[in-house]
This record gives sequence, C-alpha cells and structure tokens, in this order.
Amino acid sequence: MKVINTPEAPKAIGPYSQAVVVNGLLFTSGQIAINPKTNQIEAETIEEQTKQVMKNLHALLRASNASFDNVVKTTIFLKDMNTFGTVNEIYGSYFSNHKPARSTVEVARLPKDVLIEIELIAKID
Repeated sequence: MKVINTPEAPKAIGPYSQAVVVNGLLFTSGQIAINPKTNQIEAETIEEQTKQVMKNLHALLRASNASFDNVVKTTIFLKDMNTFGTVNEIYGSYFSNHKPARSTVEVARLPKDVLIEIELIAKID
C-alpha cells in the first residue's frame, strides 16, 4: 500500500490518509469543501462547495499521476437531495466522454456541517 499525501488537498484531520493506492487502484478519503491553503471552509453555497470538493479530488488524482479519466467509481454524500441537479451539473463538467459508476445518497449530517462530500476510486496506470 502506498499512502498519498499532498499539500494541494486538505490535511487529514483524523487517523486516516488523504488517499491510498493498493493494487493499481487509488482510494480517496471523502473530500469536503476545505480550502487546503487556509484549512478552512470558505465556500457557503452548494455550487461553491462542490467546486472546492472537485478541486481537492483533482489534487489527489494529480498527486497519484492520474486524472478524472482514470476514475472508475464515485460516491457523493449530500445534505439535501434537492441540490442534486446543481451538483450533477458541476460534477459532470469534470468528466467528458468518460462516465464513472456513481452512487449518490442524502445523509443527515456531514463533517463540519458541510453540504457535500465526495470520495472516489481510480485506476492508476
């Protein structure tokens, strides 16, 4: 197992890694809208938070020499399923012809009371 650690994504705030690579697969921890430069949640709206989460995931992919084209599965956790359309539009802009498998669920509460959290699995070449 190889641990992925980059200053371009939020630091782990508990006993976990930002991401790990095992047998050619990258597994990220769930990413929330923490700005890695300030270690704060600055985004307030679902649009802003989704964009920050995708930036954080992109940083983890880059640190693993991968891109969104390598993603095979994502899981999206939403505080309010009514925001799904907005999230789907922003999320979709990161994937061109490649569409990974995905699960989306509404949850009662997320860390730091954010509106969205996303984790992914990617194939590393």
